[in-house]
Amino acid sequence: MKNIKLTTAVLSLSMLFASVSCNRYLDVNEDPNNVGIDKVTPNELLPVGITSTYAKQSQTLNRFASVAMNSTAGNSLVYGAPFIDDYKPNVSNTFYNDVWDSIFRGIANFQQIIVFNDPVKKYTQHKAMAMIMKANYVQILTDLYGDMPYSEAWKGQDNLTPKYDKGEDIYKASIADLEAAIVLLNSNSGDTPTGDIVFRGDKDKWKAFANTIKLRYLLRMSNVTGAMATYRDQKLASLSGATFIDQDVLENPGYSAANDAQQNPFTNFYVRTSSGNNAANFSINVASEHEALILNGNIEGDTRPVYQKFTGVADGRRSRMFNLIGGKVLGIRQGNLPGQPGVPTSVSRFTYGITIGTGTPTSSADYTAKASAKSGCIMTRAESKFLQAEAALRYPAIFGNANANFTAGITASYAYFGVTDATLLPAYLTAIATRPGLGWTGTDTNKMEAIMTQKWIALTGVNPEQSFFDYTKTGFPVTPVATVASNPKPNRLIYPLSEYIGNASNVPGISNSDVFSKNQYTPFWARN
Repeated sequence: MKNIKLTTAVLSLSMLFASVSCNRYLDVNEDPNNVGIDKVTPNELLPVGITSTYAKQSQTLNRFASVAMNSTAGNSLVYGAPFIDDYKPNVSNTFYNDVWDSIFRGIANFQQIIVFNDPVKKYTQHKAMAMIMKANYVQILTDLYGDMPYSEAWKGQDNLTPKYDKGEDIYKASIADLEAAIVLLNSNSGDTPTGDIVFRGDKDKWKAFANTIKLRYLLRMSNVTGAMATYRDQKLASLSGATFIDQDVLENPGYSAANDAQQNPFTNFYVRTSSGNNAANFSINVASEHEALILNGNIEGDTRPVYQKFTGVADGRRSRMFNLIGGKVLGIRQGNLPGQPGVPTSVSRFTYGITIGTGTPTSSADYTAKASAKSGCIMTRAESKFLQAEAALRYPAIFGNANANFTAGITASYAYFGVTDATLLPAYLTAIATRPGLGWTGTDTNKMEAIMTQKWIALTGVNPEQSFFDYTKTGFPVTPVATVASNPKPNRLIYPLSEYIGNASNVPGISNSDVFSKNQYTPFWARN
């Protein structure tokens, strides 16, 4: 395999451009003595940016959000005190610092495409796609960290210490990028990107995806007031009649079980290596008792209030999400040890609906092959439908079909997880129909809780960070803290050590208490 090797460009001290392979996008090499970043074409950079940002989203960001939202737990049957920093939580400048470092570095690829010198407009479509992907991942970072480098960021040696921009300004700039990307795509200029590993050059789907990300930005601002609320309402009105994405947004550069580097990164992190051995995080990552009680329909009769609306409602997705033991999902109560309540002798883990999608493997080797080759999910159709349901519930003068989109979100989730028994979905929809906070009934607050609860179930193991942001904004779904928790759930993370070393003159000094408080450091949309 011949590799084009890129000159590394320092962003903050630890931030380097990812590198690219001519015929594979997964083989990363860095060599400062080879081809400069400005010589690598947007067609080569586009898949690198997509795969590198998705990789971190699917690995440690997935783990952080899964534990924070009490979907998964550490396997205390095997490990003494797993995920203790998550459970407390103890948030520091090394707590999931790779999420910032890796995603920020990945975004640099998109920025390089956007600023690429293209006088003949050969790469117009590439630039539009890069703007959309940049906006997608910038939102994740600013929602996790608040203010961040943006206007002066990703300039390499030209600016090693970029200033921090306010979250409000980053939101406005990102929405402007999404709108500009649609204009570029509508211009019909430039080559069709052969490096488009998402929609394979389908401009209409990219435009629908851009609209959906824009909607997500605007809904995140549901609680803001003043000038930002006026701005939000103007932009929401611009989406009246817009087309939103109506399929799962998947990326795949050619994942396979050829070797570990070629695997879907989620698989290599959570499921199996290319040789068929358990992945490094297979043993420690198990279902939580909280998720198990909900998926099983509270068959144990747990009397805690959070579980009452689920009683008697077995979820038809459960056997596709976690392996069943004795006909049910078994999970660990976060923070508890063997012999304590909520710790069974066996535990369930992610299974086929999460690890391969649709279908069932025929052998161990087939499982390795299918899981390794699985496409990475950037956004699900279910999330798009739940966003549209939320928009219609909050802003009925602009958007409609709240109930229909809510039901479509659940339906899309059943399809994503590969539920084949045609009786399970209608039975579930019937069962939840009279359950406030779970089905479409009751007050608007009940319906908002139902949207966020169903969205949380649908994003389990897929894109759970979006449910973490929903919880921060709305308090839904109701999510118990670990038994050993000494703090509430965080509103944000602390900037990574790399920023305090490499950009010390600009990075805000965030204390541990700031993480759990509502103050000027809280993401702007979560302060009210």
